[in-house]
Amino acid sequence: MTELIDFRVPGTRQRLRVRMAARWASRALGLLATRELRDPCGLWIRPCRSIHTCFMRYPIDVVFLRRDGVVTKVVPGLKPWRMASCRQAHTTLELRAGLATTLDLQPGMALDLLA
Repeated sequence: MTELIDFRVPGTRQRLRVRMAARWASRALGLLATRELRDPCGLWIRPCRSIHTCFMRYPIDVVFLRRDGVVTKVVPGLKPWRMASCRQAHTTLELRAGLATTLDLQPGMALDLLA
């Protein structure tokens, strides 16, 4: 069974519900087996400093996070067959395209992991 994780977006009442991919197999598969992102709205990959969208069917927003949850880089609308990376990142959020902009996720912002 896939573990669901909630992040709180500071300054808002918004929560991000995502699946967690912490094992090799779930990190390697990522979002490839999905047709679209609805609920949950993405995937939290840990550890992860780079991602690719090869074989994906749709664009995604990519949010790179440090170990303490601070956003280091946001890549909005990454199209299929592209790559993105961030050396300072420890984990990565792959979100439904447009969601990072809607939530105004910016470098320096700290997302809170809700237990």
